[in-house]
Amino acid sequence: MNFENISIWYWLIFILFGILCAFLGYCLGKRSIKAVNNVAELQMFKDRNIKLQAELDACTQKIASAPAIDDTTSFVDTSDDIPELPVLIPFNADNAKAVFGKTIQNNDLKVIEGIGPKIAGLFQTAGIATWKALSETSVASCKEVLATGGERYRIHDPSSWPMQAKMCYEGKWVELAKWQDEHDHGRL
Repeated sequence: MNFENISIWYWLIFILFGILCAFLGYCLGKRSIKAVNNVAELQMFKDRNIKLQAELDACTQKIASAPAIDDTTSFVDTSDDIPELPVLIPFNADNAKAVFGKTIQNNDLKVIEGIGPKIAGLFQTAGIATWKALSETSVASCKEVLATGGERYRIHDPSSWPMQAKMCYEGKWVELAKWQDEHDHGRL
């Protein structure tokens, strides 16, 4: 072969073709590795599903074998493996309307003396969107939420807000209205 007659274009085409083949080989190889990873991940999820199904069956069997409870049976569960379920108190809008004279929405933080629409928005942004959540929030945490709104929100006093929220959550509308009447702008 005579190298003197071969032009530079021949070598450029040869090199570009080699680079293209190397790139395609890399892409195809990477794609097959992803497929192997997906198969392994799918198997992991199948194993986890089997384990969870076995736990569910064990719990169902435990419940089915538990003694029946009637009015005469006293049952105290001393096991620590069953978490305590929260007591849900239903919201009664009619009772709230009878006390306040206006329609009250469930978990409306603006019912609490000292909380307006902007502050309610700050609390919702912070993940405190219900009366129950606010009743379980410390005063220091309330002040931190107010601080996220800027300097103008720091003048507010949230010291009574968890207590008022608890009254709302528990449906103690008469006590809440009486408390709000007796205190100036929700201050203790």
